[in-house]
Amino acid sequence: MSHKTATSRRKFLKQSTAFAAFTIVPRHVLGGPGCTPPSEKLNIAGIGVGGKGAGDIGGCVEENIVALCDVDYEYASKTFNTYPNARRWSDYRRMLEKQKDIEAVVIATPDHIHAPAAMTALRMKKHVYCEKPLTHSVYEARKLAEAAREAGVATQMGNQGHSSEEIRLIKEWILDGAIGKVREVHAWTDRPGGRWPQGVGRPGETPPVPVMLDWDLWLGPAPERPYHPVYHPFKWRGRWDFGTGSLGDMGCHIIDVPYYALDLNAPLSVEAVSTEVNSESAPLVSKVVYDFPGRGNMPPVQITWYDGGLRPTRPAELEEGRRMGSGNGGVLFAGEKGKLICGCYGKGPRLIPETQMQQYHRPPKTIPRSAGHHADWLAACKGGKPASSNFDYAGPLTETVLLGNVAIRVRKKIYWDVEKMKCTNLPAADEFIRREYREGWSL
Repeated sequence: MSHKTATSRRKFLKQSTAFAAFTIVPRHVLGGPGCTPPSEKLNIAGIGVGGKGAGDIGGCVEENIVALCDVDYEYASKTFNTYPNARRWSDYRRMLEKQKDIEAVVIATPDHIHAPAAMTALRMKKHVYCEKPLTHSVYEARKLAEAAREAGVATQMGNQGHSSEEIRLIKEWILDGAIGKVREVHAWTDRPGGRWPQGVGRPGETPPVPVMLDWDLWLGPAPERPYHPVYHPFKWRGRWDFGTGSLGDMGCHIIDVPYYALDLNAPLSVEAVSTEVNSESAPLVSKVVYDFPGRGNMPPVQITWYDGGLRPTRPAELEEGRRMGSGNGGVLFAGEKGKLICGCYGKGPRLIPETQMQQYHRPPKTIPRSAGHHADWLAACKGGKPASSNFDYAGPLTETVLLGNVAIRVRKKIYWDVEKMKCTNLPAADEFIRREYREGWSL
């Protein structure tokens, strides 16, 4: 370095030091290049951190992880050890009451805990990220969306595909008229596919509760029953008291694609057929038909859902040897001018046959893109624009998905009054729209 350069640098630093006394230094500078300064970090708590919650907390790792709550300390031990400075809790109610520094919560419990945990946080004006399905019941979804609106906080449901490039491309292509007006959609998943039991009864054995598990807290608002390892930590999904079956698990991912692309809201009616339905668990296989009204210049549309290995008829336009869907399922849009097919979460969208895709001139990308599902929520918490699957969107989507379970359980076509939250032709369906909580628990 030359003498002149060194002198200039010393002079610059001296002047800068003096100037700093009268200047507010930009916050991004204080944090260093690419870093979030401490003053901008959120204090985040995780509720349900042993399974999917670990990944959701990982999506917020640049923030301050100040509290972790799980009813099974052994199952959550890896996450606890990853964030040794976070306070540990087993009851989210006590955590939110006692730990005053929490600004936002990430919820990844079994489905039946989603609504009570999220509602507790919303009433305390905490920002909320909650895994899909947003709730265990239609009623809970409606109430959470209302509470989030009233609280004025940032929310996001964990249907990560909603932040993808693909779901935006699909919407842009459909709005561009790539396949004409859409009146028919087919959506499917391979689940449960042996991942968890469905179409089964309740086990009769009553093994001892593991030492590190608080079984009463795990049950939460659900009816009391003895512990059994078929429920915890993962295979609760097919049990009506705790989960929402294959439809609830994957519908908020897969039905989300046409729901978003076609600007849908509440269905007019829902009808289901399935294998045997019992009071303990969801059926092994089901097919659900949703009928939606027209919207603006879009015509009425019917979405048919398939799970448990069922699939729609393979379209003639799909060339031999090409896979139908990908991952855990897929979506097929049938328009007046052609068809569009994609995999689970909207992945790999293509017009079919491939010759039509090759001839298609794609429209400009007009829909704002996402910085990432967790990143969008964190930005919203800090005053940015609402995340794309905030509860104003996720609530109605979840209501629609879970109405399929209502139709499965009543085994009749239901006609839906969205304003009154009633099946107009079947008052008996009310018990599946709004569940009763165990004593000591409330929404």
